[in-house]
Amino acid sequence: MLCLGIESTSHTFGVGIVDSDGKVLSNAKHSYTPAKGKGMVPWEAAAHHSECASQVVGKAVEDAGIKLDDVDLIAYARGPGLPPCLRIGAAVARTLALKLKKPLIDVNHPVAHIEIGKLTTGARDPVVLYVSGGNTQVLALVEKRYRVFGETLDIPIGNALDQFAREAGLGFPGGPAVEAAAKGGKYIELPYSVKGMDLSFAGIASEAARQLKTGKKLADLAFSLQETAFAMLVEVTERALAHVGKSEVLVVGGVAANKRFAEMLDIMCNERGAKAFTVPMEYAGDNPAMIAWTGLLEYKPALYNKEIALAKAIDQRWRADEVEVTWG
Repeated sequence: MLCLGIESTSHTFGVGIVDSDGKVLSNAKHSYTPAKGKGMVPWEAAAHHSECASQVVGKAVEDAGIKLDDVDLIAYARGPGLPPCLRIGAAVARTLALKLKKPLIDVNHPVAHIEIGKLTTGARDPVVLYVSGGNTQVLALVEKRYRVFGETLDIPIGNALDQFAREAGLGFPGGPAVEAAAKGGKYIELPYSVKGMDLSFAGIASEAARQLKTGKKLADLAFSLQETAFAMLVEVTERALAHVGKSEVLVVGGVAANKRFAEMLDIMCNERGAKAFTVPMEYAGDNPAMIAWTGLLEYKPALYNKEIALAKAIDQRWRADEVEVTWG
């Protein structure tokens, strides 16, 4: 069975095709990049998605070496995300499902990050650290739901890195740029804000930007921003690991690509006798293969009408813990 998945929650429009054995046949994507010095502009990103959709669908089918008619299921990211971008993905998915007369499956974006992480790393029952531009959460599967044990109280870690990168003129996305700028840096104290199991990153980002304007070295501030924010995340993750009694940690989301973050988690897990897994870089950021794979996991033939494909209303605030995990 083949599932075509569509990702359009933020800056990336992607189309991926995955088979029921978990083999990724294609993972085509194209990303919107805002003008230098600007943040994400949702309607501009949506216009980008609309313009490139047909091309990306064609590339995914070509890369997979199949015909579009060979697809058995259509899946799309219903949320959370930017509403203008979500609407484009839902519209393309519904069009394809109606044209091909195939079942249409709505997928939760954070859950898809988790499931592609488990597929590609072999993690079985981990505490999940989901770190991206749009989300920061610590989750674990308990009684058929990915329960949230801690999360950001303001902006996500990826957003904090983007904000600092923008202030420093490093471009977008900010994570890789900040990681590169941090090389050779020395530690400068920044606000460390952990409140129980929750975190706050807004103050760290704004203080780092303020100190940059006073003449502090970029390398020192980039290094310190990473060290402080990542230490906060590791602290909360360690407490969640102890609370739920699991022995694995899985890091998913775009910030999972940061090598220093992976190193810090490895140290913590080794000290606790646990194992750390990091999703491969290709699947760390937003990608359509994760939507296709999760669509396959969710699919139950009795629940989907092949003749009528109606995309559900998008849900920009659809949380992972609202999804019942019905698959094994």
